[in-house]
Amino acid sequence: MHRRPPSRTARVLASVLATGALLTCAACSGQGEGGGDAGRDSASDVAASPLAAESPLASPRTGKSATPTLTEAGAKAALITEADLEDNWTQVKDAAGWGDKLVIGNVDVADFLTAKTNAADCQKLLDALYGNDLLGKPSGASALTGFEESNSRLLYQVAAYDRARLGTSLNWLKTLPVKCDQFTATDSKGGHRTVQVIENPVPSVGDARQGLQVTVTGTSSSQPTTLTLQLAVVRVGTDAITVTSGGLDGTETDTTKAAVQQGASRLKDVLAGRTPPAQPGNLD
Repeated sequence: MHRRPPSRTARVLASVLATGALLTCAACSGQGEGGGDAGRDSASDVAASPLAAESPLASPRTGKSATPTLTEAGAKAALITEADLEDNWTQVKDAAGWGDKLVIGNVDVADFLTAKTNAADCQKLLDALYGNDLLGKPSGASALTGFEESNSRLLYQVAAYDRARLGTSLNWLKTLPVKCDQFTATDSKGGHRTVQVIENPVPSVGDARQGLQVTVTGTSSSQPTTLTLQLAVVRVGTDAITVTSGGLDGTETDTTKAAVQQGASRLKDVLAGRTPPAQPGNLD
């Protein structure tokens, strides 16, 4: 990536900042190792850093505690690659058009004898699975990619969201193992499918996270079929990564875990104004 040389004004400003930094260090040289909050990173530090300000991956927001805004280039740079996944996953170009027909159906409201409103949440889940928009429509930059291995798929998305709506979406996902633990959906031909939703652990990364496992049992081409999907959402500031993986052969927990860990690390790098490494690091 080539950058234009800094202007004379930028060079002068950098010199002033460097002088100020030296004076500050001289003033605090008498503190011990445990004194104050020295050495701690904060959102305001990232937003104010020259690297974040100059980077095309994240543009700075104004305000003392504001975090950088994800750009389109940053969203693409934050996407995971084949190197981030184990086994023989192959990246595909048509992931934006994915949508498994087994999740298309109308929720049978009769299953919800005492909580009819829960049926709407379960319908919303099925629609979101097919439309690949578990967190709703992004408010800013977004990017997605997909990978295939045998009968399994992995869809990876990174996007910027409105903070309040993102929080609401995460809270909604947390309720689904109770509201939609098991229900029936009917397809366009009248066939019935049993859907089960349970909570699924997500690596402790990012600022907030939620995981689900959704199992859909029905028929396809007159043959019994079971689709199993793992869903993982991780919030980093006002941005989030979403992983949807699985297929007719079940799920691969290690792959989902790797996608979440490496993806969160890449997004943090981007928001700090750094280009993520080409090869994944060891996060164990």
